[in-house]
Amino acid sequence: MLKDIVHNVPRARHAVLLSADGILRGATDGLTEQDARTISAAMSGMQSLSRATAHFAGDAEDRQWNQTIIEFAHGWVFLIGAGQGAYLAAAAEPDVDMQQISFRMHRLVARLGDNLVSHARVNAKERTGHAKASYGTGPSGSGLVLPELDRVISEVPGASHALLLGAEGLPRGASSGISRDLADTISAAMTGIHAYSRATFHFIGSVDETEWRQTVIEFAHGWIFLIAAGKRAFLTAAAEHDCDIEEFANRLHEIAPALTRDGAVRGEGVGDA
Repeated sequence: MLKDIVHNVPRARHAVLLSADGILRGATDGLTEQDARTISAAMSGMQSLSRATAHFAGDAEDRQWNQTIIEFAHGWVFLIGAGQGAYLAAAAEPDVDMQQISFRMHRLVARLGDNLVSHARVNAKERTGHAKASYGTGPSGSGLVLPELDRVISEVPGASHALLLGAEGLPRGASSGISRDLADTISAAMTGIHAYSRATFHFIGSVDETEWRQTVIEFAHGWIFLIAAGKRAFLTAAAEHDCDIEEFANRLHEIAPALTRDGAVRGEGVGDA
């Protein structure tokens, strides 16, 4: 059944079915057992951390995680739910028809049975990181507000937040209105998501993990992006679900080099004395 994706979607490479705790349940030909197990473990951690970032995308009642997409220079990795306790991952070349592979993946989930199509949901009552002081408040400010990020947020309808992280995972600056708690929580989650993303490079046949470009997480109520911002930093951002995500992503990629070139990642961590 997994071969349906590879055989019927041009440029698709591999597909893996895994349990929520990272146990390999099936894979297409062409992957070594070790690579398949590595992918399963990475995808398990990825989905767990992806769900944990739902509050960054907004406070809607329905905060269901839909999918996570990882982009490398030489291909894509897709991760979706395959029912309660199961997940389906697929790898493809850069020029794959993304709508077609998404259709095939979801059709496969339906074929796996009704017991595998009930997605887990994040408890809407579990709110974290929304209280306490925000960036730029107080006499000395609680953090570094980056005007470039505020400008993008204000100019792209539906854009919500943006946060700059240093290579060590500490928040280095943000758009206005992000609390220190939220910055710390999202920074920790995104550091893990970046590590898991890069661990999947063998899945697409890449020979270099540094070819990672971005990771995009889709929820029922919004989007979260994680992109490279030079060699020493990352930029994560959130948007409402009806945001023009192509425009938003392009704007983030445009300003990312300037944020690091201007030295924003060389200062003290946000909240440091």
